[in-house]
Amino acid sequence: MGDTGTVEFQLVADNLRESFRAIASSRTGGELRELNGVSIASAGVTFQMFNTAFLSGPVSTEAELKKRILEPIGHFDSRGQEWAYWVCEDWIDPQARKRARGLFENHGLRLSTELPGMIADRILPPVKPLPQIDVQRVRSAATWDAFCEIGSVCFHVPLTWFREVFDNDAVWDRFVSFVGYVDGEPVSTTSIVSGAGVIGVYNVATLPGCQRRGFGEAVMRQALAEIRKERGLERVILQSTPAGLKLYERMGFREVARVAVYSS
Repeated sequence: MGDTGTVEFQLVADNLRESFRAIASSRTGGELRELNGVSIASAGVTFQMFNTAFLSGPVSTEAELKKRILEPIGHFDSRGQEWAYWVCEDWIDPQARKRARGLFENHGLRLSTELPGMIADRILPPVKPLPQIDVQRVRSAATWDAFCEIGSVCFHVPLTWFREVFDNDAVWDRFVSFVGYVDGEPVSTTSIVSGAGVIGVYNVATLPGCQRRGFGEAVMRQALAEIRKERGLERVILQSTPAGLKLYERMGFREVARVAVYSS
């Protein structure tokens, strides 16, 4: 439980939603809407993972889950947009959760990935010395280019798609992002979103040729230190990939949620 009685999985769900709201609200074609038990945060872009829907409260039955699936389908179909449903499964009653994947797939939404949602009450010290790295906040054309290029490579999407998502300077006010440079070359990124009383970590990515050398952890730690100094927040959440799970556990994170991503 959080300090105000908020269940920990909800901190993960609410900050995740806020991260997409930060991007959608920065774009002229972006859209934020609250439907019946569903939140829409759509950037209105080609990269469907950023045209998003979220459960905004508990789901007690299969019938209710079906309604929550149909709501965003109608929204995005009317706009002709590809989209993704980021589902914090802990919102769903355990009995209904057993059939959730089938319900989503029956409505044309395929499971893209499942991610553990994690929280750390405080970040533990590194277990070994980290490499020296020059960490710069994304504020200039050069850092924007580097952030997008690393994201394109690491998340396996066309560079034009990634640039479209982040093509407005206003996005960096809330989706605060950092690039790590080694010998003047950009190698790693981290993004931070403050919301729901926690710090959310996103877009942790390191170029394939530079992985397993501590660069990603070093950038993430410096980014967190800077944001904690600015915002005064301590608790941190993230969604982990399988590759990052052991690192995050060493840093003090523990799993408190499961996030399933379904794509149209």
